[in-house]
Amino acid sequence: MERMFGTDGVRGVANTELSAGLALDLGAAGAYVLTKQCAHKPTILVGRDTRLSGEMIANAMMAGICSVGADAIDVGVVPTPAIAYLTRHLKADAGVVISASHNPMEFNGIKFFNGEGFKLSDSLEDEIEDIIRGGMKKVSFPEGREVGRIFHDENAVEEYITFMEEIMPIDLTGLKIVADCAEGASYVTSPRVLRDLGADVIAIHADPDGTNINLSCGSTHMEELTERVVEEGADVGLAFDGDADRLLVCDENGHLVDGDQVMAMCAKNMKADGKLNNDTLVITVMSNLGLWQMAEREGIHLEKTRVGDRYVLEKMLEIGANIGGEQSGHIIFLDENTTGDGLLSALHVLETMINTKRPMSELSTVMDVLPQTLVNARVPNDKKNRYMEDEDIRSAIEDIEAAFQGNGRVLIRPSGTEPLVRVMIEGMDEIKIERCARKLAALIEERMN
Repeated sequence: MERMFGTDGVRGVANTELSAGLALDLGAAGAYVLTKQCAHKPTILVGRDTRLSGEMIANAMMAGICSVGADAIDVGVVPTPAIAYLTRHLKADAGVVISASHNPMEFNGIKFFNGEGFKLSDSLEDEIEDIIRGGMKKVSFPEGREVGRIFHDENAVEEYITFMEEIMPIDLTGLKIVADCAEGASYVTSPRVLRDLGADVIAIHADPDGTNINLSCGSTHMEELTERVVEEGADVGLAFDGDADRLLVCDENGHLVDGDQVMAMCAKNMKADGKLNNDTLVITVMSNLGLWQMAEREGIHLEKTRVGDRYVLEKMLEIGANIGGEQSGHIIFLDENTTGDGLLSALHVLETMINTKRPMSELSTVMDVLPQTLVNARVPNDKKNRYMEDEDIRSAIEDIEAAFQGNGRVLIRPSGTEPLVRVMIEGMDEIKIERCARKLAALIEERMN
């Protein structure tokens, strides 16, 4: 049976794969698991991104929370990292975000945070899932005065904005910034904070209508941002995703700067300031080989985890690191927040520009980016974890790796949120790795379908 929780919560097409009924059950089971030790009446924050189905899923979720006797606080449209912060700040017992992150508008998702603002462990997610699959028999549903209530907090966005400006009080006067808000949850917070700190901000894709989130914009579609940066003569471009927990950048010449480069420049800056804990940066297996070369040169130790910012965080907590993340732009600055935060990452990038007095085009050269190709193979969800059982696929992977003779690598992994197997090949010859990746992805589709 396919696991309900992926690498970033429960996700699917809203109203079919992720129905209001499932959201109701997740609200009840999640509230039960996360608050069963409470001696007081529990409180759970619920926020969402801008997609049309968000209100439906959020209201079903809050109904489930109230059905087990907990109170729900609806904070409306806020970035995912705002929920992580506000859960701690308001001393709530847990937090929930209704979002499908960078996925198209027809998708939605549910992510839980515990009372300390951290995403849940696999074991807690499994406990929630077991309760739902068991028909909710472990959960008691109170009556009368014991039923929970829904409250509305209209100040949540302002509290998150104040938090950002207080923890990163940098002077951005003189910087011209183009910010792509992906028609998502950052459409208010990111432009406001950047302007309050003194920057000249040109905000694009900051007019969400519920259907345009991530539509040809944001961190997954940066073409318009790169053009606008050049047209406006801006110093830098910042691209957020739908729930604003990731950041990608483009320099003043319109060239892309990915999460690996952002981590490299920020870790180097933190090390120079004596702020890089244990001189260590935590990354995933997807990070570019060029980052390893940079780290060796700069005396920075790298710790590698499986893909998923939750696993990055687990390793950071285990070893006491204070920066880690993914090539995709999920970057955790643990001194300030407990999850990936696109706006916080942007402020660290801008701080690095200010401290070094260097343009983004120079800062991004801190590492050489080796050619890397990612091709998706569309595979049914129930088969996407079984590709290595096929002898033809396994043999093809071995042949490609042998041909590289140590100057490249093949990384294949099932998507945690979509019916895809991701084929990533890295090496010196861009044409060769592109050809190999497409051929291997086609083989996986053929054999798994």
